Amino acid sequence: MLNSLLRRAGQACVVLLAVAMLLFVMLRIVPGNPVTTMMGEHADSATIERMTAEMGLDQPIYVQFWKYLTGALRGDFGTSYSLKKPVTQLMAAALGNTVKLAVFASLFAWIVGIGCGLLAALRKNSLPDRLFMGFSLLGVSMPVFITAMVLQYVFAFRLRWLPISGADHWASFVLPAVALGWNSAGNISRLVRSTLLDILEENYIDTARAKGRRPLGVLTRHALRNAMLPVITMMAIQFSGLLSGAVITETVFSINGIGQLTVQAITGRDIPLMQGTVLFSVTVVILGNLLADCLYSVLDPRIRKEA
Repeated sequence: MLNSLLRRAGQACVVLLAVAMLLFVMLRIVPGNPVTTMMGEHADSATIERMTAEMGLDQPIYVQFWKYLTGALRGDFGTSYSLKKPVTQLMAAALGNTVKLAVFASLFAWIVGIGCGLLAALRKNSLPDRLFMGFSLLGVSMPVFITAMVLQYVFAFRLRWLPISGADHWASFVLPAVALGWNSAGNISRLVRSTLLDILEENYIDTARAKGRRPLGVLTRHALRNAMLPVITMMAIQFSGLLSGAVITETVFSINGIGQLTVQAITGRDIPLMQGTVLFSVTVVILGNLLADCLYSVLDPRIRKEA
């Protein structure tokens, strides 16, 4: 298993290097000069040329990439063109809010999704099953920004139970977490229900029942444990996706996180900041997949044996 994980870690490093190279090249072949965007259209050509030379943008692209790569390995992703601060410092300041939002949204998605899927599977084709699956379908179907604005209007503007925006208190993350996690909860509940229904029809479940196992023991020790294998993959990938930057949610609720930094980088064509946020997102997704592989090996002995 250790060799398998090391092999996957090596593959992840190759993917990360390829993404960094592709992103670096694509941002520099886009028409337009980032210095002109940063200084405004009324800047004179002499000033633009001087700033371009100072930033090293006049050097060959392979020289620029080598300098960026060696700096990134030391944790130096350059200085933001628009905010005039190191990218690492900006991302470190915004990471705390993004982590809080991702954790709260993931907890909501996991608790609600697994609970609804489990109850729906146990009460197949009943009224609770239809209600839970309707709730899940609504979460999957509604865009995040629509859900966010509806929650803001009902619970913050009309009822005044929760803050409408910001990240000053733990209560400020309740509405963003629900808006962000509802979609994930819907996907998890539907997967738990379908997987659990298939497993409950397996022969080893009938054997466990014939041996006199209690229904709760059959469900938790045999059915649910095996049903969670595909769910864990989805949960790990979902968490990494939430952590890598909830752009829409952070923008709607005015949360200073990685998502808002990404929006600022795109609108201002801030190349160093954009590279830093995108590489952070890619790294988190890769780590999420590695975590899913580790959890798979822990839950399923067959995978450990094959590895």
